[in-house]
Amino acid sequence: MLEAGKVEAQFGALPTASMTGGVLLRRDDKLAGADNARYDPNDKALHLDGNVRYEDPGTQILSQSAEFAYVTGRIRFEGAAFSMGGSNARGAADAIEINQNGTLTLDRVDYTTCPPGSEDWLMQGSSIKLDTRNGVGTAKGMKLKFKGVPILYAPYLSFPIGDARKTGLLTPEIGSSGRSGNELRVPWYWNIAPNYDATITPRLLTSRGLQVATEFRYLTERNEGALYAEYLPDDDILDAARHQFRLEHRTDFDNGWHHRIDYSEVSDSQYYEDLGGSLSISSITHLNRSARFDYYSRNVQLLARVQDYQTIDDAIAPDMEPYQRLPQILATGSWDVPFGLQLGVDAEVVKFDRDVGVTGWRYNVTPKAEVSLQGPGWFIKPAIEYDYTEYDLQNRLAGEDTTPARHLPVSSLDVGLLLERELTTSNRVQTIEPRLLYVSIPFRDQDSLPVFDTISPDINLVQLYRKNRYLGTDRIGDTEQLSAGITTRMLDVGTGRELMSATIGQTRYFDDRMVTLPGIATETSSTSDYIAQLRLSVFKNVNVALGHQWDDDTTKSEARLQYRPADNKILNLAYRYRAGSLEQGDLSWSWPLASQWNFVGRYNYSLREQEVLEQFFGLEYESCCWGLRLVSRRHISTRDGTRDSSFGLQLVLKGMTSVGTAADKLLERGILGYSADLR
Repeated sequence: MLEAGKVEAQFGALPTASMTGGVLLRRDDKLAGADNARYDPNDKALHLDGNVRYEDPGTQILSQSAEFAYVTGRIRFEGAAFSMGGSNARGAADAIEINQNGTLTLDRVDYTTCPPGSEDWLMQGSSIKLDTRNGVGTAKGMKLKFKGVPILYAPYLSFPIGDARKTGLLTPEIGSSGRSGNELRVPWYWNIAPNYDATITPRLLTSRGLQVATEFRYLTERNEGALYAEYLPDDDILDAARHQFRLEHRTDFDNGWHHRIDYSEVSDSQYYEDLGGSLSISSITHLNRSARFDYYSRNVQLLARVQDYQTIDDAIAPDMEPYQRLPQILATGSWDVPFGLQLGVDAEVVKFDRDVGVTGWRYNVTPKAEVSLQGPGWFIKPAIEYDYTEYDLQNRLAGEDTTPARHLPVSSLDVGLLLERELTTSNRVQTIEPRLLYVSIPFRDQDSLPVFDTISPDINLVQLYRKNRYLGTDRIGDTEQLSAGITTRMLDVGTGRELMSATIGQTRYFDDRMVTLPGIATETSSTSDYIAQLRLSVFKNVNVALGHQWDDDTTKSEARLQYRPADNKILNLAYRYRAGSLEQGDLSWSWPLASQWNFVGRYNYSLREQEVLEQFFGLEYESCCWGLRLVSRRHISTRDGTRDSSFGLQLVLKGMTSVGTAADKLLERGILGYSADLR
């Protein structure tokens, strides 16, 4: 549609027209206007001049002249200023051309996301293409300036103007550490297909050499997974090639079956310590390698798998390494029958293998029955099960039984109440939930049974209501015990939010426990430790979590407090204690110092060893269109306590990219509740 104040036309073989007094054009979702216009029959185009303006859903352009080609749908502007709808992106160019699908091609262009009147950062290029539909941009002959100083030059660069995936270079990362020297990462992203992509990252470590990392991800109708590999052909410090490989795969079938593969491998035991970058990674001792099939239905669950581990801690002796499961088959069934009765069975067949020690097969079947009686505010669940376990063993000492077996009954009674009352002074409900669990398991001598995968866990609120005090099948602890606990909650009636939860519990034993793991004495105490837990969010902006375990003395204690009066104001305090092994304090924060400055940090201190485990301090500055992070870090980087220091500098250009080290990842990991997204 065309509107004009005055139109003069000449008809003939080549009709022409001129329009003055203001011209307005509409075509689909595009709108253009100018002081004057003329129609050229030779190129079938409309030429606009004088205060030319153009708008579509993604773009606004101002220029002195423009050409609209009706046949091709091409629009070209000369001497134009532009802005991108829905963002702060803007700029100017000698020429701008728009094709039918909304793609912009700009010649000799300046581009920024800073608001008018501020050009703290500016990208200049010989040509830039902006695909507003797909949200990506590409630049040739690009120069990036910050505060008028060139900081980056690239003959070709791909960058986002939205959230779309686009093949091209990603943000380079720069860093340094005492163990590996200065570091430069240059990731290249490959958008292979809508359901396939890969990232290839050369990583230069000045003290070690050039490493290449590759991550490949895939997603199909039934399959998803990721393949990750790193290779350092020649570590200059160790004079050896080093690598890491990891595969995660999942297949979902239509008939209830699922398939999973989880495989990890490293070239040497110090790989994560030297090249991992954090204590949580470098403290890994075993890498899982497993392939499994699972089946789920209403009544039956099946698991079939093979599993192995790579031990990467040289301090672990061969006879303490975990066993291979070659294979393991688990089956669980559960059926509801009349009168509230539930019947079930657990079964397992597994072969344990290892280079050192006893190996062999373990067979287990446990039928069970439970009656569930319940009503408003109460439940009673008596249950009985019968365990039968048999072994077929190799590598036992002469004279030892190679086919030991165990069979015993397990009976229990689980009773609970749910009482609630409305609090008249507020819109809240308080509950009181007492619970009793009685368990009776007779003694059976199990000293002749091997220990393949069984441990004695720490007592907690979950373990308090478990029947077997061991995790695993090789030991079933004899006991006659009563576990008692009570929980109270406070709920907001309007929102259903839990404002407070408090629980305390203890187990009383009526006899000594004779069944033990090798080297452990008979347990003679008449009670377990008290277990208590408190979660509190009654007060605005404050969340508290407390856990405490004690008898005559404190065994374990944990406390966490978070104060968060605003999204950008976070203060975390934490304390962890474990008798004889651990006592730590942890302080982390993200707090504004002024309107544009933010102070971030973490201080993790071991009171037992009287040393700092990790500390980092940093400053963030945020302007209208860019941000800056400076972080100094010192932490334990190896299992033997070796320390490493690093310094990170990250410049974030909003709507464009970031330059420097990936300080945002460190802050998100170390500060609970922190978000690296600059506002």
